[in-house]
Amino acid sequence: MVRAQSWVMTEHFDGFPKNSDFELKLEELPELKDGEVLLEAVFLSVDPYMRPFSRIRMKEGDVMIGSQVAKVIQSRNPAFSVGSHVVSDSGWRTHTISDGTGLTPILPEWPKDVSLSLALGAIGMPGVTAVYGIEEVLGLQKGETLLVNAAAGAVGSVVGQIAKIKGCKVVGSAGTDAKVAYLRELGFDEVFNYKTVGSLEEALRKASPEGYDCFFENVGGPFSTVALQQMKNFGRIAVCGSISTYNDSTPQKGPYPYFTIIIKQLKMEGFLITRWEHKHPETLKRLLAWVKEGKLQCREHVTKGFENMPAAFMGMLQGENIGKAVVAV
Repeated sequence: MVRAQSWVMTEHFDGFPKNSDFELKLEELPELKDGEVLLEAVFLSVDPYMRPFSRIRMKEGDVMIGSQVAKVIQSRNPAFSVGSHVVSDSGWRTHTISDGTGLTPILPEWPKDVSLSLALGAIGMPGVTAVYGIEEVLGLQKGETLLVNAAAGAVGSVVGQIAKIKGCKVVGSAGTDAKVAYLRELGFDEVFNYKTVGSLEEALRKASPEGYDCFFENVGGPFSTVALQQMKNFGRIAVCGSISTYNDSTPQKGPYPYFTIIIKQLKMEGFLITRWEHKHPETLKRLLAWVKEGKLQCREHVTKGFENMPAAFMGMLQGENIGKAVVAV
């Protein structure tokens, strides 16, 4: 018998999550049946989407949602050999029994000197999110100017680097001076700390006086309202996240920028990466190639210990991480 640990959500979050919203549980897993594999978590992901999607996809007492890189430690499924690694949506668990459905093997060409944790970051969900937002939603073209907020996060940092690969001007905003320094290291053309500028409108105008062709939106709220005023006519906005609103107990109200959208004839589109799931294998290979070529830099904020999952999650929601936030078991 294998003893598995899991973190469950004891009650739906009311405002910002707190320690009492989580409970660590133990269970003994049964013997494997034919076609099943036993997975052992190696790295687990904490992501902003878990906060709003917990309300949509979970009921109280469920194991917290999320993905992980796991090692196959027992197998009665010929498609998954013992010792191989997969990406799994097993949630916050140390061990999981799976029939193989939904498991994504790590790319066979994965270099030995590249951490498997990147399969949860730049060569994983955040990376493909950046690619699809840029290519499928925005249709970003060489020479255009792109604005990305939460630019030092798991998605935003990849967005900016891909835009530079495509020959674009990139403006990024972040919430600490350390994050601003990191974005400069990545080659962003203009960066600023939105918390310390006197005027967000003036900071955006100074960074790109001619305006913005494209805006990769991760934040929502007041930032979005101001940024839309700086878009060029026929500008495009890819709405990936709205982290500024996720922990609100009372929904934010207005202002409503619809007249700006009309006058500037803007295109604003929300998206989920499942729309292009059929492209994942090819997209992951492209991301891995950029990493191997040194075109895509990947910083991680690593928390050690499965017992620290809630703390890592709450820290990520407070913006403690630069790059992808992961937990190493």
